[in-house]
Amino acid sequence: MPPFMKSHRQLACLLIASLFVLQDRLLDAQEIQTSKTVEQLAASIKPSLVTISTMGRDGKYQGVGTGFVVDQEGLIVTNLHVIGDSREFRVETASREELKVVGIHASDRVMDLAIIQVEASDLTALPMGDINSLAQGAPIIVMGNPHGLRNSVVSGINSGVREIDGRKMMQLAIPIEPGNSGGPVLDMQGNVHGIVTMKSLVTANLGFAVDIAPLKALLDSPNPVSIDKWLTIGSLDPRDWEPVFGPHWKQRGGRILAGGSGAGFAGRSLCLYQGEVPEIPYEIQVRVKLDDEKGAAGLIFFADGRNKHYGFYPTNNKIRFTLFEGSSVFTWTVLYDQPSEAYRSGEFNTLKVRIEEDHFKMFVNGEQVLESANRNLTSGKPGLAKFRDTSADFRNFVVAKEIDHSTLSDEAKQRITAAISEVPPIADLKPGSLAPFLDTPQLSRTIVQQETRRLEDKLAELKKLDADIHTNAVAKELGDYFAAYEKRLSETEEKAKVSIDLLKASLIIASVDEEEINIPAYLRQVDRMVKDIQATLAEDCNPADIRNALNRYLYEDNGFHGARFDYYHRANSYMNRLLDDREGLPITLSILYMELGTRLGLDIEGVGIPGHFIVRQLIDGKPVFLDPFDDARILNLDEVKALATNGRPALFQDRFLETASAKTILMRMLNNLLGLAQDEEDKESMLRYLEVLMALDETHVQNRGMRAIIRFETGRKQAAVDDLDYFLDTRPNELDLDQIQRMRDYFNR
Repeated sequence: MPPFMKSHRQLACLLIASLFVLQDRLLDAQEIQTSKTVEQLAASIKPSLVTISTMGRDGKYQGVGTGFVVDQEGLIVTNLHVIGDSREFRVETASREELKVVGIHASDRVMDLAIIQVEASDLTALPMGDINSLAQGAPIIVMGNPHGLRNSVVSGINSGVREIDGRKMMQLAIPIEPGNSGGPVLDMQGNVHGIVTMKSLVTANLGFAVDIAPLKALLDSPNPVSIDKWLTIGSLDPRDWEPVFGPHWKQRGGRILAGGSGAGFAGRSLCLYQGEVPEIPYEIQVRVKLDDEKGAAGLIFFADGRNKHYGFYPTNNKIRFTLFEGSSVFTWTVLYDQPSEAYRSGEFNTLKVRIEEDHFKMFVNGEQVLESANRNLTSGKPGLAKFRDTSADFRNFVVAKEIDHSTLSDEAKQRITAAISEVPPIADLKPGSLAPFLDTPQLSRTIVQQETRRLEDKLAELKKLDADIHTNAVAKELGDYFAAYEKRLSETEEKAKVSIDLLKASLIIASVDEEEINIPAYLRQVDRMVKDIQATLAEDCNPADIRNALNRYLYEDNGFHGARFDYYHRANSYMNRLLDDREGLPITLSILYMELGTRLGLDIEGVGIPGHFIVRQLIDGKPVFLDPFDDARILNLDEVKALATNGRPALFQDRFLETASAKTILMRMLNNLLGLAQDEEDKESMLRYLEVLMALDETHVQNRGMRAIIRFETGRKQAAVDDLDYFLDTRPNELDLDQIQRMRDYFNR
């Protein structure tokens, strides 16, 4: 290159660099000019702040939090935990004007965000900033209501961005106190960059905030729920339960959570079962875990609806049986109060009472701890109770004439204990070694867990055994359920009339990770959803009318929506979490949509296009494609092709539109989970999903080969060899059997 060309190019570069420097200086000068003092910012922001308070059990509003206006038409941002589930709350402006709440415009449990819709049209909205434009060390201010001190302001700096529990959070060098939650984090120009959500446990002058990006996504893709519907989320179904004396009882499927202090003497609170109770004799059972062993919570029976009942519950690491005959301690009689070796402190414990004509038997984790002939009370309802400020988690409440496998005879316990003692080291464990435990997996696990505390040297192996018993029990349950469906198919020529409940199957799949799922409770919940939809239908409705009613119920009235932020979180693949949190993947939302539609009489089927899952409704033989992940939006064929090919319709193949079989759908759910575990290098989880996959199709070569490798890598050497022996016996054409033999020899070494 000639010298003059080099000099001209160098000069041009210098000129461009100078222009950028000049531009930066002009922007810096502009920023200095537009920055405000803390006093000026506080005055300008105050009209956009609101105070949020929730109603307590005494009917009074308490627990002050913060929110701020983001749209003059009545949209207010706060933390989801500030308003909670199914609790009334009040919104007041800085001038103490109460705003009428009409709904929740959008919410997200993972990011702890909620957008409240109030009845207003002239509010002052705060402008949105961008977290990427807020430099580390930049000055910020936070406004809120710490400890109820309304419209307080504090200044600090942006300490940086941190990943906390998978969430992108702003770290604030600023004191955060109760009442700041939901308040805006602003730069010195008054732009919102984050929403305060938590206080540091390490130091007083440190807090964290959700950055602005998830809020913008919520505003772009809301899931509105009316306030009357919102107040029912997580609330007890009066057809199942009646709370007495408060406090705040919540329900998710078969799980009941209780917190706060009840209005009864000593903070007593009851939750009475409203279902059918068999004639005596009968049994009641629940699994319960206390947040603090000094608390008390458990079963009650023969309750009159107020102050009279029996109570059987743990407290202070003892098991107590009490007769309550009035509202004061002087009318209570403690019939039994002793420690029990069967009770496991800090864990879930199974409590059971058998009610006979002339006596009661009480059990803890399958072991009888007492028998009582006290008969001061002879009739009433069963239920749950908690005392004082105890927070309790109740699961799998059951009332039945006899609860199957709830107890084991001494002989059965000795047999399981002997089987445990005969289990070989995990490296030599074969799948068949689990057979003695699978008839009573829960109680077998209980005994295993007791043994782990006694045998410290086998702790790690017994924990793996515990997981294998559970996984194999789930795999067996799903395999048996699907085999029964295939048997029905093989026995009839009218295969279109043979169906499988994909909701039940998907709940079984979820139970491999989400233990203690009460599947019948979730199925009853879905049946009630169907009845609620049917109640809105006219007698002469057509399939399109039914579909519109289904869409309205799911997406408009109840806020079901596709996962927005942490799309690849495993919870999005669990059907119970979809029903609880109303958020899921395309396939989980499609299964729910199909099963609801089928129960409502629609002709509907799944279509597993690449990278997505949709449904197809047939009306008079004509297909209508719907995307349940996107509010069941109707898709034309071109849109389906674009979705299936990521915008490259030339790659589309007709087979993409084939109806997904039940096996295909269930295996796709499991493969989604397997892929996530593989990305996280979580081999124990990978093995769980592979075991369930093999229960659906034991001939699947790739899954069996992967299971052999994962079994070996997790220490299950003999089980891995069994998988390789299967290949050597069946000799699949696609495998190099010499390589399989070499691998087997390596495993044995």
